[in-house]
Amino acid sequence: MSAPTSYVYAFADGSRELTDLLGGKGAGLAEMSRLGLPVPPGFTITTQACRSYLATGEEPADLGVEVAQQLAALEQAVGRSLGAADRPLLVSVRSGGKFSMPGMMETILDIGLNDACVRGLARVTGKERFAWDSYRRLLQMFGHTVMDIDSALFEEVLAARKQKYGLKNDTELDTGHLKSIVQEFKSLIRREGGEEFPQDPVTQLHQAIRSVFSSWNSERARLYRAREAIPDDLGTAVTIQTMVFGNLGADSGSGVAFTRDPVTGEPGLYGDYLPGAQGEDVVSGARDAASLDSLRTASPDVHDELAGHLRTLEHHYRDLCDVEFTVERGTLWILQTRVGKRTAEAAFRIADDLAAEHRISRDEALRRVEGEQLNRLMFPRFAQRPCDVPLAGGVAASPGAAVGVVVFDSRAAVREARAGRRTVLVRRETTPEDLPGMIAAEAVLTSRGGKTSHAAVVARGMGKVCVCGAETLTVDETARRLTTRSGVVVHEGDTVSVDGTTGTVHLGALPLIDSDVRTAVESGTSTGALSNAVLRSVAHADSVARLEVRANADTPADAALARRLGARGIGLCRTEHMFLGDRRSLIEDMILATDDDARRSALDALLPLQRLDFVGILKAMDGLPVTIRLLDPPLHEFLPDLTELSVRLATMENPARRDRELLDAVQRLHEQNPMLGLRGVRLGLVVPGLFAMQTRAIAEAVEQRLREGGDPHAEIMIPLVATAEELRLARAEVQQVLADVSGTAGRRIDCPIGTMVELPRAALTADRLARHADFFSFGTNDLTQTVWGMSRDDAEASFFPVYLDRAVFPVSPFDSIDEEGVGRLITHALAGGHKANPRLAAGICGEHGGDPASVHFFHRAGLDYVSCSPFRVPAVRLAAGRAALGAASGGSASR
Repeated sequence: MSAPTSYVYAFADGSRELTDLLGGKGAGLAEMSRLGLPVPPGFTITTQACRSYLATGEEPADLGVEVAQQLAALEQAVGRSLGAADRPLLVSVRSGGKFSMPGMMETILDIGLNDACVRGLARVTGKERFAWDSYRRLLQMFGHTVMDIDSALFEEVLAARKQKYGLKNDTELDTGHLKSIVQEFKSLIRREGGEEFPQDPVTQLHQAIRSVFSSWNSERARLYRAREAIPDDLGTAVTIQTMVFGNLGADSGSGVAFTRDPVTGEPGLYGDYLPGAQGEDVVSGARDAASLDSLRTASPDVHDELAGHLRTLEHHYRDLCDVEFTVERGTLWILQTRVGKRTAEAAFRIADDLAAEHRISRDEALRRVEGEQLNRLMFPRFAQRPCDVPLAGGVAASPGAAVGVVVFDSRAAVREARAGRRTVLVRRETTPEDLPGMIAAEAVLTSRGGKTSHAAVVARGMGKVCVCGAETLTVDETARRLTTRSGVVVHEGDTVSVDGTTGTVHLGALPLIDSDVRTAVESGTSTGALSNAVLRSVAHADSVARLEVRANADTPADAALARRLGARGIGLCRTEHMFLGDRRSLIEDMILATDDDARRSALDALLPLQRLDFVGILKAMDGLPVTIRLLDPPLHEFLPDLTELSVRLATMENPARRDRELLDAVQRLHEQNPMLGLRGVRLGLVVPGLFAMQTRAIAEAVEQRLREGGDPHAEIMIPLVATAEELRLARAEVQQVLADVSGTAGRRIDCPIGTMVELPRAALTADRLARHADFFSFGTNDLTQTVWGMSRDDAEASFFPVYLDRAVFPVSPFDSIDEEGVGRLITHALAGGHKANPRLAAGICGEHGGDPASVHFFHRAGLDYVSCSPFRVPAVRLAAGRAALGAASGGSASR
């Protein structure tokens, strides 16, 4: 007979190994209790209880009994009772999933207060104002969180009171004011919630628990999980903890501390402290906190004790730790710890430093950084402009450079982003309701808060540029404008530049320059601690990776850049890009040709130009493979637009003969669905001499590079193949040209010949195609379109936003590989191809090759290489190494 399920764990009975059950918060409290740190006692309700509640709408049958047992034990341990009129026990009820979700789910403080207990709290603390302020806080949190009353209604009551008495801050409200506000809040709850605020503390507790369970499926929590790739089925734990108070006077306060700087990664104690405040006052950003140096000045012994606990936690967790703490009348309490969120810069610095200190291995250091983080560090930064006077300065909360138009609410940021415009979200301080706008915006700017405020923590986790606490800015969200101390007014729609590295805000769009990290990766030479850390991480990734990383490049300049960034060849050279610009008239001549001689003449004119292109690319990639795709798009793409040409000719009195011929050609080649029309191998088989000309240009470029002493490795790829017969015919033509050039040159020109697998039929019949192919390259862009039956451009312009909002799929299948559909075709094709041709090489050259999360799938699938844009090569190199180590494909470093 199996043991009964336990839904509740005392802190002393848990550990960090139970994170799945206790959530990150509960597991952290349990672990700190085991380490002997000063943790206010409490207990945790498991994620399993939450999942049961969400599935059935009811608490598990035994949960109430277990909560009552743990509450009784807690009351005995602290010598106070929930609901006691003389020495009341107050508790907090907090959410805490397996992965940190700052501000996304609910917290309720001061559970246990009622009309009688508030007076007992005043007597036992000797602080009447404190007791009534605590009651006010409970009513406000409970009314909003549990009874679903608009939080703005409570804020309006507070604002009206402060305005009536000429007060600026909540802290200026006296006992009489607070007593009156409590009565107004109770009336508000009765009016808006339809029932009285519960005076029974046990009822408060159970309603708060259910509310926290429900908050797992709140809109903002679901949105955050989708953004951070956190599974929806984990559920949240609920932690019930004895309240300690940082708002009991000058010898009390609350703060947030980090074992290292979460912005830069610099070692040393770091954080914010706010005397005379509760923890919510610090993390909300509603009040501007001071640095931890203020705690050192006010209470050196407490500061030193905190520093010791932080060293203990970092040594134990072997990582950056984020700690919330409260000082109650000179006594330090640790309320929470977790592996801290950090910027991309800090992630690389911290992982590298911990490896250098021999706290973790180089493999573990690589697991803690991600390709997307490296991509962020490769972005440009603002050029130095000493003469520029910033609009304002604030806290540099999340580094980087961002330019966008100012918006003052989340809805505007989302609306502008969908229209393709970059925005900067400006708020006094952010709340969890601002999450959609923070995701949509390029940067976040607040006039309040510090590096541990909601805006800073969430922005860092998402890699968004953020400046907080720009207190010289007056933000008027109603009038939709901000005003600087000097009187400059910035309206919604004006452009600003936000520098998250220096903490400054500038009017207009500042010029950008390359990042130091990009410069270091290109040159292989360090420019500082960060670039050193990045270079060591990428070098270690290269040493353990199995997947080779190539680049998509169509010009010698792009090829040279890709090589400097570490590409081991070119996985896709698109020849259609060589027919644009001044050469367009030559391809038009080929299309307009009415006989073989005219067509041959046009192709002969293109041949030397193609050859010159290939010589330059092969030279830039000397010694490395260059996969050249023969012409893929339909011919109409090289002709004028049908509508524009028709209108132009209709308005001309005497159209030129060539214009009339072009119109005839455009009309003749017009297709209802060109993506599935005359293109790729079909074009090569229908247009005599086209593929032969391109093959000759490749072969002659190879021969020229050999004569020059080079080491060319050209590979020829035939696109859009659906049948083995198509591939056989095209291959035969290519081989004949290679033989002709070899005979003329007097040496063997040998280029592997393969195909681009971009149609479902090609993937399903890969065993037959492999008999005529030396390699496969998966074109996942078109393969995704044909598997899903939708055009990327059309879908993204119409229904994609709705699909993403409603979680029809968590991420666009054009951004990250669809493993269930497209991925299954790839693995099927690989299995069939290798069975028919064991020496078959295989890679991927679609845009998914630049997505670090997709790289993990390609590694597991058994591909030999991935190819991506040159700029993404360093991040993909990092991802390939992480994939070889079996690291999680995303999120691990920031959660």
